[in-house]
Amino acid sequence: MTVKPRNLVDSKDCWNVEALYPSFQTWQNAFTETIGENPHPSWPDIDAFKGRLAESPQTLKSLLDLLFKHEEKLSKLYTYAHLRNDEDIAHDPHKAGYNKIAGVMHDFNQATAWIEPELLSQNVEKLHTLLHSPILASYKFFLEKILRKKEHTLSSEAEALCAMAAKAMQTPYKAFHALNDADFDFGAVADSQGEQKPLTHGTYGIYLREHDPLLRKNAFNQLHGQYLKYENSLSELLQGAVQSHLFHAHSHRYATCLDAALFPKNIDTQVYKALIQAVNEELPSLHRYMSLRRRILGLESLHLYDMYVPLIKEVEMKISYPEAEDLIIDSVAPLGAEYQNLLRKGLKEERWVDRYENKNKRSGAYSSGCYGSMPYILMNYRGLLNDAFTLAHEAGHSMHSLLSRTSQPYHYSDYPIFLAEVASTFNEDLLTRLLFERAKTKEEKIYLINQKIEDIRSTLFRQTMFAEFELFIHERAENNEPLTPATMKQAYRKLNEKYFGSETVIHTEAEIEWARIPHFYYNFYVFQYATGISAALALADKVVTEGKPAREAYLQFLKGGSSGYPIEMLQAAGVDMQTPKPVKSAIHKFDEYVKLLEQLLFS
Repeated sequence: MTVKPRNLVDSKDCWNVEALYPSFQTWQNAFTETIGENPHPSWPDIDAFKGRLAESPQTLKSLLDLLFKHEEKLSKLYTYAHLRNDEDIAHDPHKAGYNKIAGVMHDFNQATAWIEPELLSQNVEKLHTLLHSPILASYKFFLEKILRKKEHTLSSEAEALCAMAAKAMQTPYKAFHALNDADFDFGAVADSQGEQKPLTHGTYGIYLREHDPLLRKNAFNQLHGQYLKYENSLSELLQGAVQSHLFHAHSHRYATCLDAALFPKNIDTQVYKALIQAVNEELPSLHRYMSLRRRILGLESLHLYDMYVPLIKEVEMKISYPEAEDLIIDSVAPLGAEYQNLLRKGLKEERWVDRYENKNKRSGAYSSGCYGSMPYILMNYRGLLNDAFTLAHEAGHSMHSLLSRTSQPYHYSDYPIFLAEVASTFNEDLLTRLLFERAKTKEEKIYLINQKIEDIRSTLFRQTMFAEFELFIHERAENNEPLTPATMKQAYRKLNEKYFGSETVIHTEAEIEWARIPHFYYNFYVFQYATGISAALALADKVVTEGKPAREAYLQFLKGGSSGYPIEMLQAAGVDMQTPKPVKSAIHKFDEYVKLLEQLLFS
């Protein structure tokens, strides 16, 4: 449980950030070489194209080539700085470096904000000529996506002003992370033996899985109690983030924040609302599981801190980090030898992963990287089965990124957010299948089935609940109604009561949970976890049961990056998210797992 300072962490447990730049000094030199000494950088070579975009297709191509050349260099600088900052967010030189390049990225966005408005100011005939020019063939879909935003694009001056404002609008998000990851001290909590245990973001997840009910309760109440102490500040920060989304939506002539978030991806808002409706119609499935969980645990009432404890005590599926690597590599065999070997090399040789928690390290887990780099995975690995699944999840992201970046040109290399959770959840499902196949006892099978049930509960049901809350706070802001702590706590309580049913007790501490969810600052991100797991489960079934044709279609999807609209790319891979079928199918799979769990437990 001891959390080391960063300088005492063994290098083999750290990601190979030196592959980007050998040292922070090298990064600083590259920063100066790329940006110069001017605290307010400019890009005169890009400015030279102002007023000239309609000259010829070649002129536009020359600008786009130059734009992405600059962007690629800045992206590499940014990636290194944010990785270093996340290793220890209290480390001042790295924090300063991160803030510098983040500022430059905003300056660059501001300096290039004129491009789309100038392009879209051309008449329809001119735009049609540019779009269909053979010279611009490599940029055709990129230009298509810009042209469909014509009615939502402002003048060059207005877009530059919006880009300038974006820097200030990052303050709520950055302030939340400063509080959440560095300033908050959760102290220690007592278990049923009176032993004091340190409470951090990392240990919290462990304690909620312990069979000691007092430890679970104390950890839950103490952690959320910290957020309750700061409920006014945290509500203002979240309201600030929502207001920034509202500013963007209204300034760009979108009807709602949801429209603004989904329109550029060509996703109908009905996909979002249909997800919520489909899940709400199937909530009795979740309620049945809640009732089963309460009975198995022998509780009079179920509490939110009872949601993660394994349902049997006999199995302790602790998995060391090296064991998790081996399992994950074995599990992806259905995706073919090439995929498997790339992942093995990344985990075993190239040091993609920053493995363990250290003092002031960013909480949670993610996959990062940039064009031309290896993927980078941040973990806070503690040896639990759940950590192995998190590693499988992030490895799925990383392989998606690697295949996209090595198969697509820079401007198509990043996949859209709507697709982001498909590959990650797909790999989690493969790991579940392998572990279940290798399970030696009935108890292990029960443990694994419970893990899968919990995966669907937390990713499909819980994230849809988050999506409902996110829609609520944005619609309230759109109606010019204040977002007070009381308003948000009341709404969050009602959602918990609806989702978890009458047998689950919602305590005061649970009402503040919204205040610790970083994804609420991400502008309608969370619903994509739910659509992602629905698509992933359907695609995994196809690959495992249909073999090579389905595998090749899925690998082509992974290599596609952002070269197509996300709904269409999923359709080509074999799943249609415009219908409720994938969501309903995922919930029916959840039902099947719950029935199997009952059979194994009571047979």
